[in-house]
Amino acid sequence: MKAKQRILKQFPDVKVSEHLDMLAVHAPPEQLIDLMSWLKDNPKLKFELLTDACGVDFLHYGKAQWQTDQATSGGFSRAADQIGENTEHGRFAMVYHLLSIEHHMRVRVITDLADPPIAHTLVGIWPNVEWYEREAYDLYGILFEKHPDLRRILTDYGFSGHPLRKDFPLIGEVAIRYDAQKQSCVYEPVDIIEKVNIPKVIRHDARFDERAEGESS
Repeated sequence: MKAKQRILKQFPDVKVSEHLDMLAVHAPPEQLIDLMSWLKDNPKLKFELLTDACGVDFLHYGKAQWQTDQATSGGFSRAADQIGENTEHGRFAMVYHLLSIEHHMRVRVITDLADPPIAHTLVGIWPNVEWYEREAYDLYGILFEKHPDLRRILTDYGFSGHPLRKDFPLIGEVAIRYDAQKQSCVYEPVDIIEKVNIPKVIRHDARFDERAEGESS
């Protein structure tokens, strides 16, 4: 029996797809603990190693970020073919990557989270997930129930907000500088005007081909 069939037999409510020789399991958050424990302990699967865990923010997912109607077919077309509302995911999600060394298999587990995002910690299953969950909390604001030490891990102690959320301003919310009179760092409101960087559309120019041919000859 293949891994996909085993998972669906044990957890019929999850969605399982296969892409590039790796399974992707979309599981509801209330089944996450049971699913992960089973994936690790099942002797036919034995996903004993958690290699990565990260948060995702699907805000504005599928919507174009800039206008590309005037670009040529060879121009920059980011998001031009993905215009539409996000109906597949909620606002937030957690994504886990597991590895079975014995059976040489990988699996990706995705679980959607509500807003505000709250998930159950997996420290009791894979202790190394502790820092991954702290990173997801720091950058996305995802809370993990029963986490032993849920603190920021990448940003400063007084940092405000979660910088990888899609609604977090690109220029940040506060600026830090050293004050010589106070002999300490101080936080101030950001005075930079936020801009959206639109990439240039680079088109092919035959003149450079002719110049290159002349130099090579």
